[in-house]
Amino acid sequence: MSSSASRIEYSEKYADNNNEYRHVILPKDLAKTLPKNRLLSESEWRGIGVQQSRGWMHYAIHRPEPHILLFRRPLGTDPQSGQVDPELEREAREEYKNQFGILRK
Repeated sequence: MSSSASRIEYSEKYADNNNEYRHVILPKDLAKTLPKNRLLSESEWRGIGVQQSRGWMHYAIHRPEPHILLFRRPLGTDPQSGQVDPELEREAREEYKNQFGILRK
């Protein structure tokens, strides 16, 4: 692993009722080598040393801090396959509702 890759920082995951999210903070020297005006493909972000389970997509560029990569994936994504598992999705939605006190009527 390169020294830049060893300095990559990962946030805890957070969620809304559709997706889970995380952000990845790159060392600024590494971030300077990335394309400026487009999202990274999975092979690109893995190629610079970002390590996370399957199913994550780089979905936005935060212009004030381009060294912070924003990722999301649908709730219930199986981390092994990267595909949404209906049972995992149901469980994740229930957890989200319970966490935020959203009750079914």
